[in-house]
Amino acid sequence: MEECFKRVETKYLISLSQAAAMEAALRQQGFARMNFGSSRVQSLYYDSPDYRLIRASLERPAFKEKLRLRAYGEPGILTESFLEIKRKYRGIGYKRRTGLPLQAAETCLAQGIVPEGSGQIGREAQWMIRRYSLSPAALISCDRDAWASPGSSGLRITFDRNITFRDWDMDLNARVPGLLLLPGTLRLMEIKSGGAYPLWLTRLLRENEIRRDHFSKYGAAYQRYIRPGTEGIEGGRKNCLRVSLSMGA
Repeated sequence: MEECFKRVETKYLISLSQAAAMEAALRQQGFARMNFGSSRVQSLYYDSPDYRLIRASLERPAFKEKLRLRAYGEPGILTESFLEIKRKYRGIGYKRRTGLPLQAAETCLAQGIVPEGSGQIGREAQWMIRRYSLSPAALISCDRDAWASPGSSGLRITFDRNITFRDWDMDLNARVPGLLLLPGTLRLMEIKSGGAYPLWLTRLLRENEIRRDHFSKYGAAYQRYIRPGTEGIEGGRKNCLRVSLSMGA
């Protein structure tokens, strides 16, 4: 099954008190928290050996694109995944995805090919893989609370916490801890909208002094753990080792 989304996605780094105020207001507006059985979201990003895609993305060009494999739920029991192509042009996000069996998707993509039955999205993903020489580059995990608007306005607001990164054991089913990208005192809020914000939402953001941020999970992982110094591609693994040693592991 293929799905397509066109929307504006705006991110905000907010405090716990700001998150509580937002969630209280969403309840008053009749929003409902979406129940997926688990709050866990995992995304395996693919990139070139020199991290061409994320480096280009961090420059905030008019056009950028990403390829990732995403799964929802607790690792260890996952069977399904989504192969996703995300493109952004002049602030408008276009996401297209197709559902695939997780194990087959991970195995094929690690070999630089897409699984059979992935349709048009799979053919486009194959083109990206060949053009950029893509391979697994970073696994980003988080716990997400998602809220949906009443009616058919299409407005969704998500709150992400426990955001971690790793570039080792990049299996979505592996129960492996990663490196934190945000402190526990912050939440990443994302507003996904098909048009202008309703007046109450604009007022709510202003009253709580919530301002737009350009935080990117994969971008933060690249800047903090992959790129620093001369560590290059081993940066994440080496930093993980330091953290483990400092904790007496």
